[in-house]
Amino acid sequence: MSTTEPQDPAAPQAADGGCCGVNACCTDAERSTDPTRTVIEAKTDAGCGCVADRRDDGLPVVVIGAGPTGLAAAAHLAERGLDFQVLEAGPQAGAAIAGWGHVRLFSPWRYDTDAAARRLLEATGWTAPAPDHLPTGAELVRDYLLPLSRVPQLADRIRTGARVLAVTRQGVDVTRTIGRESRPLLVRVRYADGRVQDITARAVIDASGTWGRPNPLGHSGLPAVGEREAAAHITGPLPDVLGRDRSRFAGRHTLVVGMGHSAANTLLALAELARTEPGTRITWAVRGSSVARLYGGGDADGLPARGALGTRLKAAVQSGAIELVRSFTITRLDAPGGPDGGPVAVTGTTPEGERVLTADTVVAATGFRPDLDMLREVRVELDPATEAPVRLAPLIDPNFHSCGTVPPHGERDLAHPEPGLYLVGMKSYGRAPTFLMATGYEQVRSVVAALAGNREAADTVRLDLPETGVCSTDLVTEDRAGNTAAGEADGGCGTSCGTDAAPSGVAEPVEAASCCGSSPEPVALGVGAPAGVGFATGRVHGHSGDAERGDS
Repeated sequence: MSTTEPQDPAAPQAADGGCCGVNACCTDAERSTDPTRTVIEAKTDAGCGCVADRRDDGLPVVVIGAGPTGLAAAAHLAERGLDFQVLEAGPQAGAAIAGWGHVRLFSPWRYDTDAAARRLLEATGWTAPAPDHLPTGAELVRDYLLPLSRVPQLADRIRTGARVLAVTRQGVDVTRTIGRESRPLLVRVRYADGRVQDITARAVIDASGTWGRPNPLGHSGLPAVGEREAAAHITGPLPDVLGRDRSRFAGRHTLVVGMGHSAANTLLALAELARTEPGTRITWAVRGSSVARLYGGGDADGLPARGALGTRLKAAVQSGAIELVRSFTITRLDAPGGPDGGPVAVTGTTPEGERVLTADTVVAATGFRPDLDMLREVRVELDPATEAPVRLAPLIDPNFHSCGTVPPHGERDLAHPEPGLYLVGMKSYGRAPTFLMATGYEQVRSVVAALAGNREAADTVRLDLPETGVCSTDLVTEDRAGNTAAGEADGGCGTSCGTDAAPSGVAEPVEAASCCGSSPEPVALGVGAPAGVGFATGRVHGHSGDAERGDS
């Protein structure tokens, strides 16, 4: 809708002569008569005719990120016939996942793909992988994400090597209100060759994730003194200990910091390495006094591979293969020049006083945080604690939720004061380590339905949950390092947490004679589902489950 165009004579009129729902239609002075509604929302709800004249008609939806959630958004946009572009900073689809390609997911293939994506793939002759197989990150990319990025409906709309620098409104900064909603969104992107381009869009779906934005090793959310100078001694959360990076860890001392599943995965890989490489030592440092949450629910976990991870880690600590240092808060790192100049000294406080741990390499499995700098010129409404959309934040708060108890949610929970802007996938969870791929798939299905004008479909938030959980007769006892559950890229649940597992606190829709081999039974969970609805983990959820047990 242009601010200079005359009012549509066919549009319903407000008592003061303005377009319905606002005080003055199609002028810079227009305001919603309901202060809780945006101008566009007010006009749409009232059936105002001049909404159809918006300036951004015919512009594409821009999707940021070509990971699982971003490509699922593209698949839904393609199915609904909406124009779109996908911007991926990496050299290929799934580039971030390729960085932890050696890690195996918690859940089998049957729960790792999006429905719209499967429909597009199957039309090309694609055959779904064995449904009960636990894929690695590399297999997820090779057998799902890359083929999906090449289907005819998506291939020409995905630009790789395209890093988004900023999102804004064309012609106005974040302070400008008058006429704001009549202008299209603008995405500034820098390509691998250095070229910078501005792309106008009717909507932006930010599925850029959090990979590459690690939390610091230091306390209080800040880097420790000397952390930057010690960078040569620090690795990311998921090094390929048994493969590409083996020489860095074999026969050396590694300090793993963090209490997410990425830390657990790396610790178990190091324990496997130590069996064959003399002199390999492993220290695990955690800030808290309890590791019960990471040990998990064992056999009670709805995802057996996730339960097995905690069970194996607990056994490795109790056997002495891994030295556990609790209540260790890092304050300083002192490193010699270069990674081969000698060990790094990591100083921390403990209840007993200051302590120094020395190690050749420090694995920072401390989680991730979202890149919000790119959104400084658009109006986002984020929870101050989690940095997630304010309506979503209470549903995912890690103080009370694990990835097992986050209820389904859709477009209304993800909307911001900036119409047409959505944060989805792992980025929508901000700093909360509770994300599941299945949740991201449902997010974008709902968002795209809303963009297509199907409010009913957008508000009917659903998840396909298995009847009684993901079953297998060999996962829990499997002890080969290459077949363990995956660690999260965010230090908590993350994408590699897999997807669906048994709903907790929900009655089974039908009685199952055996969950092993049974097909999923769809369960509709609407907006506002109770907080207890989710996926069974076998433990009290969130940080409230951190209380130490006698055997932990």
